[in-house]
Amino acid sequence: MINFSLKIRDVEFKNRIFTASGTFGYGLEIPQLVDVNKIGAIITKSITLKPRVGNPPNRIVETPSGLLNSIGLANIGLKEFLEEKLPQLSSLKTAIIVNIAGNTIEEYGQLVDLMNDKPEIKAFELNLSCPNVKEGGLSLGTNLKTVAEITKLTRTLTKKPIIVKLTPNVTRISDFAKAAESEGADAVSLINTLVGMAIDVKTRKPKLSTITGGLSGPAIKPVALAKVFETVRTVKIPVIGIGGITNLNDALEFFIAGAKAIQIGTANFINPHISVDILTELEKYCEANGIKNFEDIIGSIDLSDSVSINI
Repeated sequence: MINFSLKIRDVEFKNRIFTASGTFGYGLEIPQLVDVNKIGAIITKSITLKPRVGNPPNRIVETPSGLLNSIGLANIGLKEFLEEKLPQLSSLKTAIIVNIAGNTIEEYGQLVDLMNDKPEIKAFELNLSCPNVKEGGLSLGTNLKTVAEITKLTRTLTKKPIIVKLTPNVTRISDFAKAAESEGADAVSLINTLVGMAIDVKTRKPKLSTITGGLSGPAIKPVALAKVFETVRTVKIPVIGIGGITNLNDALEFFIAGAKAIQIGTANFINPHISVDILTELEKYCEANGIKNFEDIIGSIDLSDSVSINI
């Protein structure tokens, strides 16, 4: 059997197929449908200090080859998560990564500090697509200095892996990855959703209550792939690819582009088994192609006939 494991900092993940935050609940809703113990890691939906009801409906809209969402980080809050969800998660035989979100730099530090002593939590993923309430609502993840400060602060508070989740809604995403790396991030995950909108032509009103939302699904895969390719050429830490992965070929594209691991997101809503299915197909692919070392696939893109451009 080929070894699909991946080590990030001091944590070894048994394989490189993770579930993306916001698409797998708290990790407890899906086990009745699929054997989650086969997945490399479950990333929880974003946890905030206090409970959030999220945005009013409508907050999910289907689009061609994609999904627009404006959930608004609805979650039960840190206290209830620690008291009710985390004890149940400890029974799962897969790594638990907690995605955290805050409206200020300090809130990220508080969240990490209050969860750092929980052995069930193997790593933290920082969702930096939240509005910075101290800076007039500008997304935290679109400011290089803020990304660096949040990474630096959380790094001082934990020895567990810190994965910084990056927004594509910036000029050059690799600059943000470099900023996170320079302040101690152990990995970066990308991409988070693209800004999009939809309009009901009959009523002439936006389909989302918040007008715009985050676009995910197959429609964003080419963008995500290009951003991963750009970033792996800039940083030395692992890059985790996200965006429109729905089958084996999608997964292979990200690995060949240089991603060390991938996250399955929107496809979970269509097929809860998708992560396990892709893992099984990946094993068969390696066996059929005589691949003994999975690292041989990572970053194996052949650019010999390509024109050199700066992306």
